[in-house]
Amino acid sequence: MSGTMLIVHGGAPTAVMNASLYGAIRAARESGEVDRVLGARHGARAIFSGDYIDLSAMPEEEFELLPRTPASCIGTSRFPIEEEDYPRLVDALADQGIRYLLLNGGNGTMDTCGKLARAAARNPRAAGLRIVGIPKTIDNDLAGTDHAPGFGSAARYLAASVAELARDVAALPIHVCIVESMGRNAGWLTAASALARDASALAGDVSALARDAALGPHLIYVPEVPFDEERFLDEAKALYDRVGGVVVVASEGLKDAQGKPIVPPVFQTGRSVYYGDASAHLCALVIKRLGIKARSEKPGILGRCSIAHQSPVDRDEAILAGAEAARAAIAGHTAAMVGFTRISSKPYRVEPTLVPVEDAMLHERSLPLGYLNAARNGIDGSYLEWCRPLIGGPLATFTSPVGRS
Repeated sequence: MSGTMLIVHGGAPTAVMNASLYGAIRAARESGEVDRVLGARHGARAIFSGDYIDLSAMPEEEFELLPRTPASCIGTSRFPIEEEDYPRLVDALADQGIRYLLLNGGNGTMDTCGKLARAAARNPRAAGLRIVGIPKTIDNDLAGTDHAPGFGSAARYLAASVAELARDVAALPIHVCIVESMGRNAGWLTAASALARDASALAGDVSALARDAALGPHLIYVPEVPFDEERFLDEAKALYDRVGGVVVVASEGLKDAQGKPIVPPVFQTGRSVYYGDASAHLCALVIKRLGIKARSEKPGILGRCSIAHQSPVDRDEAILAGAEAARAAIAGHTAAMVGFTRISSKPYRVEPTLVPVEDAMLHERSLPLGYLNAARNGIDGSYLEWCRPLIGGPLATFTSPVGRS
């Protein structure tokens, strides 16, 4: 039975969100089972008014640009949906003749996906509605999948940026430079900064890594580990005395032993939390307590929208996730999310799978502590082996800094 497909984007955009959109539209076209593909303008609230974009009418030249276009070309939102809204949304979908609904997003969006599927199951008018989730998050904190589209590109951006920054700090070794990474409650992205050291490995030359051991990142702090300011100052001072310039990567969501953010949030509504500048706070500590120059860097949303650092693996898997979601819905699946199962890291191989969306509904997946070093201020090689394939090829490699022994 043919019908209309509606695609909804939720939460923060990424460098590959439009790639998933491309995959879903292409699969719908190829199926012969979809009359039209619509996009909800700026998220789920568009369902109430039927404010949709006809993606079937997109010119071919525009369509082919989607995989390399950042953010969301249909718009997204953090619009909160209350429990009483779900039956109304399902009624609206039934009134509008929507047969296939795809929701692309992270934990909150998968929660919406699951609750919509439950509401549809209770509504006889929505008996034919199929609802499937497309994973998306730069934080990689989505359960039910090895990793999520959006993460690989953000990880590549952070690793490449830290690699370049480390050279700058080594050239003028007078600072403690602190980079603040996104990731409120999960350290997957912060940990990816450790891949910056790959910029010293010329064709896998291990001796180059040893020779440039003084290059950062020197300290990496993830939100899974309670942050101790006194220990941080001791570690930063010891490194500064030994190597001069110090590069620190810290999660925006660092918390102390009592679970209190080291910098109070400046704004919070529901699940949306806007933290204060953790990097600026840590820099102030270094300056005031240690008397050492310090600088803070906060790439922020630049790291999630960069097409210059878009990972080709991430892009291809985003397209695949969108296509698999469309095909699953057309085949009759509902209350499911597309996930990836890792078969191997060397060579890298994953398989798409369908998982119950309930597995991902607000289940934040933390970075395992086994991926950290013994001191809990750096990253273990096992994480690098897991993450390296996702950034889509080696980073640019650099010559050794002059004067390094």
